[in-house]
Amino acid sequence: MTLDTPITVLGRNTSSNVQKVMWLLAEINRGCERIDVGGKYGGKKGGATLARTRTASSRRSIHGDIVIWESNTILRYLANVFRLSELYPNGHAERANVERWMDWQLSSFGPANVLLYQSIVRTPIAERNEDVIEQHRARNATHLAILEQTPSNHRFIAGDKFTLGDVSMGALVHRWFKLSVMRPDHPHLRGCYDSMCERRPFVEHVVKIEFS
Repeated sequence: MTLDTPITVLGRNTSSNVQKVMWLLAEINRGCERIDVGGKYGGKKGGATLARTRTASSRRSIHGDIVIWESNTILRYLANVFRLSELYPNGHAERANVERWMDWQLSSFGPANVLLYQSIVRTPIAERNEDVIEQHRARNATHLAILEQTPSNHRFIAGDKFTLGDVSMGALVHRWFKLSVMRPDHPHLRGCYDSMCERRPFVEHVVKIEFS
């Protein structure tokens, strides 16, 4: 396998987990083939391509003979393979600073954001429960208040430089700012989001994709 080995991404372009992978590949000018899997497309457990991994997860990356699943693991893999030290620092402290936000996205902010998104976007209007939506909104606001406490002069999530911390969280932050909910004033978070929006790959693979 070489750096030119084709990459295949399995998953819908509306999935935040797929968007982060597509965003990173676009940042480093790496083309790939993306195959719609999951949701209305089905296919989680069938097909020759999907049979190459034992997990039923629909968000995967295939690089030659290597199959990786879990979106943040895919980000780390790509950063290591393509030596993206600017996005995924080699220094222990600097890398830990990036990885803490990646882990926080998975363990805290991500689950809360998904529930809010599903309660609005993936629930028919007649079936929406405003009390449930408010509970999820408040939980998102509480989590994001933690991020707001980081140094306000930082342009991005993990500091002054764009890193995997931004890639892991960007699609969820976009949802937060575009869903029709009341948002507390988070100037630092807003600044981070505005910095992401200045990047064409983020716009192409996140901002321009309609919610569904």
